[in-house]
Amino acid sequence: MNLKFVSILALSMLPMSAMAMPVVGDMIGTDPETAKAALEKAGCTVNEFEAEDGKIEAKCTDTASNKAMEVYIDPATGKVADIKSEED
Repeated sequence: MNLKFVSILALSMLPMSAMAMPVVGDMIGTDPETAKAALEKAGCTVNEFEAEDGKIEAKCTDTASNKAMEVYIDPATGKVADIKSEED
């Protein structure tokens, strides 16, 4: 019985890692070191930053799905303004 409980508990934790990507409104920060650390902690490996349409664009890879993502950060607040898949 205990083995079954431990197995169920372990399996129930798996989806949490898959939902680790940042969401709109998350505080990321405005300087590259802070933003990179916050994004990587949230499951998005940063490849590069660039400026786009008045926002900071972080090109990264979602570690759970291995998909290329673009995370747009408001430079005034440091919050995530938008998230797009590079395939869109």
